[in-house]
Amino acid sequence: MFSYLYTTFIFAPLYNGLIALFDTIPWIDAGIAVILFTIIVRLILFPLSKRAIIAQVKMRELQPELDRIKIDYKDDRQKQGTMMMEMYKEKGIHPFSSVLLLFIQLPIIYALYGVFIHSGLPVVDHTLLYSFISTPVINIHFFGLFDITKPSLILSLGAAVAQYLQLEFSLNAMKSSAPAAKNGVKSQADMAQSMTNQMKYIFPVVIFFISYRLSGVLSLYWITTNLFTLVQELVVRKKLAHKKTHDGRPAVPPISI
Repeated sequence: MFSYLYTTFIFAPLYNGLIALFDTIPWIDAGIAVILFTIIVRLILFPLSKRAIIAQVKMRELQPELDRIKIDYKDDRQKQGTMMMEMYKEKGIHPFSSVLLLFIQLPIIYALYGVFIHSGLPVVDHTLLYSFISTPVINIHFFGLFDITKPSLILSLGAAVAQYLQLEFSLNAMKSSAPAAKNGVKSQADMAQSMTNQMKYIFPVVIFFISYRLSGVLSLYWITTNLFTLVQELVVRKKLAHKKTHDGRPAVPPISI
């Protein structure tokens, strides 16, 4: 049942959208189509992504106060939890909203990944194709240089670099302005950064080897997704900082890359 719903309402529409893109813009090659279609889908998901980013920024701003509560009530976990929930309520923050919004996006992002991996380009799967979608002729060479159905060293390196830049920005954004830990109590942000800091070096290497073992389609998808996410967060955070400055409140601290 779940497989049928997933294929019918998520996977098939995305697959038909990709094929329709070839039919609508016949001069584009498969590489350009992958980039354009990924951007289109990410733009559709942008309202959800924007809300998730705003929730993360609010949580980051609240972190120093949460750390003080953890220090003041480190011997009374029940009181600590109560005070934290009251703080969330007072500031109008839903602590799990960003996670919820991420889970809403995941099926679509996963399906988009599946479309590119199992698309079988340049062959079109007519069993998934809607009756009003024509079967186009697909050029699988990206700018005439790379056959994106095969592994590409350059595209794999590009995917690794894009992943590194995206993680570098995200980890910098997680840095807390909280005071140094007291009595051995570390801030949540410090603990998170300590656990994930190595990811920006390890994960890009993993991405490189995975993409190099598969196809250039996956590399282009990862490059586009990571760069889009990076630009999206930069734009949203800049607008938030601008709005808070004009409202007379402290701006979100600038984040270096």
